[in-house]
Amino acid sequence: MPDQDDRKDDSPPSRLTPLWRLLAACGIAALHGLGSYLLLTGLQGAQALIGISFLFIQPAALASFVCYICDPMATRPMSFYASVPLVLVLGAIGLGGYFFQEGVICCLMLAPVWYGMGFLGARLTYKYRQRSHPEEVFSLAVLALPLAMAAMEPMITPPWESHTVARSAIMAGSPDQIWPLLRGIPDVRPGEGRWNITQDVLGVPRPLGARLEGEGIGAARIAQWQRGIRFAEVVDEWQPQRRIGWRFDFRGSQGWQFTDQHLRPDSNYFRVTRGSYQLDPVDSAHSRVTIRTTYAIRTRVNFYAALWGEWMLGDLEDNLLGLINQRIKPNRR
Repeated sequence: MPDQDDRKDDSPPSRLTPLWRLLAACGIAALHGLGSYLLLTGLQGAQALIGISFLFIQPAALASFVCYICDPMATRPMSFYASVPLVLVLGAIGLGGYFFQEGVICCLMLAPVWYGMGFLGARLTYKYRQRSHPEEVFSLAVLALPLAMAAMEPMITPPWESHTVARSAIMAGSPDQIWPLLRGIPDVRPGEGRWNITQDVLGVPRPLGARLEGEGIGAARIAQWQRGIRFAEVVDEWQPQRRIGWRFDFRGSQGWQFTDQHLRPDSNYFRVTRGSYQLDPVDSAHSRVTIRTTYAIRTRVNFYAALWGEWMLGDLEDNLLGLINQRIKPNRR
């Protein structure tokens, strides 16, 4: 059996310098990614972008392709192969920000799985090249895998799944002090609430205020958030000084242009349906406030989407609890 040096001597000489091979490989990968985006959205709509092909198969295939092209003699170390998916992910975020500004949040959400699958593709390619001497057609064949999977995905109908995110906090206030704040805070001031990654880093808007129109079941909390967002919360649970619940009504709501259609709360893939505050006395001077948000998702990767739903909606709820807690401070004795 020939040793590794003999195998490398049999390889055809590279006609391109390492830099040009890298630029050419990354360029082809970028064109493949953009072309797949346009093709899949044109044929299947936005559902294709949250499918197995685009999220899992394509990053692995592109990383494998770039690694193979940039290492024609199979001499580079594993550290080089591991760096390729990182470069591709950063490039995807940059392209998404430049061409599809509203998709930056989605790109950041997908970055962990993109890198993980890209690393897997790079690792498998490294191992494969240590054991065999494939023809050049290998590097082109892997690019067909995402499209082959995408052609089969429409046969899989994803189910709707319902999830509830809950956060709670104990506050130094009696139910009669806190209850008016649960009905609505119409004048949220800059700096109120809690710092969180979702709103302060990813740029999801913060609330500007909410006012209650009417009283009891059937009343509506009209919410206004940054960037012109406005929507209604129709009250369907009402227990004064104990609980208020509502269903979200996004008909005619405005301001969702800050994000793409996957993150709209009334999209075909993600729907925020219900919310509530519950107020439980702890002792004569303290109360527990619990906020719950129920949403439904329908993607081919519901398990991954639910992780982000728990985190991002949890951040929004923590911010609202922080706002309520700050507002009752002046009333404390």
